[in-house]
Amino acid sequence: MKHIKNGSALYAELTTKPFVFAGPCALESFELALETAYAVKEAAEAVGLKAIFKSSYDKANRTSLSSFRGPGLSKGIEWLARIKEETGLPVVTDIHEPEQAAPVAEVADVMQIPAFLCRQTSLLLAAAATGRVINVKKGQFVAPWDMKPALDKLFSTGNKNILLTERGASFGYNNLVVDFRSFAIMQSYGVPVVFDATHSVQLPGGQGGTSGGDRSFVPRLSRAAVAAGVNGVFIETHPDPDNALCDGPNSWPLAKLPHLLRDLSALWSMKYES
Repeated sequence: MKHIKNGSALYAELTTKPFVFAGPCALESFELALETAYAVKEAAEAVGLKAIFKSSYDKANRTSLSSFRGPGLSKGIEWLARIKEETGLPVVTDIHEPEQAAPVAEVADVMQIPAFLCRQTSLLLAAAATGRVINVKKGQFVAPWDMKPALDKLFSTGNKNILLTERGASFGYNNLVVDFRSFAIMQSYGVPVVFDATHSVQLPGGQGGTSGGDRSFVPRLSRAAVAAGVNGVFIETHPDPDNALCDGPNSWPLAKLPHLLRDLSALWSMKYES
């Protein structure tokens, strides 16, 4: 597959300044997504952070067959393109199958590999071959040092525009914990590392047919991650999390996003000695 787009310019920004991926878990409607994108842009710009709008056209790994998944590839990519054009924000979205890489790369500035798929060789190679920035979420079942082989797969395509994301590790049933050593370990492979503050507070499958979560821990964990040296923070945010169609329990209220980003920006501005 030939390279469709070159993500080097955006990647250079992500390696030199702190950034946030923020937006609703799934694209519920164009209007809600656009409203959220403008709010994310305003909150990030107010405190000097680079913002990338995040949302998914299809959540293929939902707990229940009846769970909301999103509008699908065709409509979802159309919405993301319009949001990108209207707000000027770069966009990030997930892909789940190798065949999705090329069409998604036409719009998405960052393509994300979901945690459960972080070792899928064909998916990684197809994503990286587009030349876009690739963000790979570390699986809940994977040690941070086990992400090095995934990086080797991606680098084999010639694409060096890679991010790794920590999103918690399985800790018994229906629970996740974050090993803060993973940031430094994965950074040692020469790539920026993102902390997924909202999926890290999930309780996977904790409500039977859906996943639970405790969003009250999002500020504490994200502040701790920035203090620990993470390059960027991933935050699912929604105007009304209690009524969100996807990942509501762990989503951060959009109205509170400016205060959280202010705190993170202040921490990022501090200089630490190793």
